Amino acid sequence: MTFHLLKLQGMPIYEQLLIEEQLLRGDERNWCIINSGSTPAIVMGISGKKEELVDTERAAKDKIPLIKRFSGGGTVVVDEGTLFVTFICQKELHSFPAYPEPILRWTEEFYRDVFPQPTFRLQENDYVFGQLKFGGNAQYIKKDRWLHHTSFLWDYQPERMQYLLLPKKRPRYRQDRPHSAFLCRLCEHFPSRDAIFDQVISALGKRYQIEHVKTPASDPTQRQTTTFIDL
Repeated sequence: MTFHLLKLQGMPIYEQLLIEEQLLRGDERNWCIINSGSTPAIVMGISGKKEELVDTERAAKDKIPLIKRFSGGGTVVVDEGTLFVTFICQKELHSFPAYPEPILRWTEEFYRDVFPQPTFRLQENDYVFGQLKFGGNAQYIKKDRWLHHTSFLWDYQPERMQYLLLPKKRPRYRQDRPHSAFLCRLCEHFPSRDAIFDQVISALGKRYQIEHVKTPASDPTQRQTTTFIDL
């Protein structure tokens, strides 16, 4: 089986999400998309309510855009220090059922080849070292395909995390910890961003054939549900 590998560099997350949605809905190939860095933005899941999740006054003052993506999951701040990895698969590619928990367990097994640290694990819906989060996930599952995308914290600016309110629904392991006591940086564990992406590609190559591709052309006629939200 073949994965088509799309490597991006600094593509704004809004544009990346448009590509992902297009490949999920209008393509039948299996994809792995990696991207290093984005212009700053707040990204909210499809069912998120900005009044409950975002300090809209602070974000508007700093001119940080709010994006509602097409997938579920929580709200994240992304910027130049964020790494992105997305898998888009035909359901028939794997033997496990295409439900959130089995998909998460597959990604946990996959990322053990990327993060060899003994404290790495999937904690609820997050990737953590011990009790510190460095990766958040969201998914979209449709009739014949599924998508799993992750934002990894290579680095982050604490002041930008202040755009996020403490959500009512949050992981049990987080409790009421602020971001400063809840998050960690991958730059403290790896020599470079490329070292992480190299490990992702290596782990993919162990399991599948890889075909490198260029950025696909967008189709303006295709339905898109990723949108900017007014603050």
